Amino acid sequence: DVQLVESGGGLVQPGGSLRLSCAASGFTFSDYTMTWVRQAPGKEREGVAYVSPGGATTAYVNAVKGRFTISKDTAKNTLHLQMASLSPEDTAIYYCARAALQMPTGSPLDQSEYRYWGQGTQVTVS
Repeated sequence: DVQLVESGGGLVQPGGSLRLSCAASGFTFSDYTMTWVRQAPGKEREGVAYVSPGGATTAYVNAVKGRFTISKDTAKNTLHLQMASLSPEDTAIYYCARAALQMPTGSPLDQSEYRYWGQGTQVTVS
C-alpha cells in the first residue's frame, strides 16, 4: 500500500525556516511526480510546489517562489520542502501527495492530478 507520512512542522517566528519531510513507501519513489499542498484556516487547499519523478524539474506557486525549495531524496524515499523567510501567511497544514500517474497529464500543481495523500503536518508562523 502507498503510504506518505509528513513530519517537520511546528511553530516558528516570522522570518524563520523549517524543513518538512515526507517519508514514502509502497511504490517506486523515483517513478512518480510528487507535490506539497497546503491548507490555511478557512481557505481552500493550495498547490505549493511539485517535483518531477527524477527530481530534475520543479515548479512553485508565486506566493512561495524564491523562499521554498522542493526536493526528492530518492535514496531515502523522502520528499522535502525547505521553507525560508516564513510569514504568518504561510501558516497552514502542509500535505505531501503522489500523482495518480507517473507524470500528470494536466498542470502538475493541480491537486486533481494527485491520488495519494499524507495526513498533513501543521506549520504555524507567529
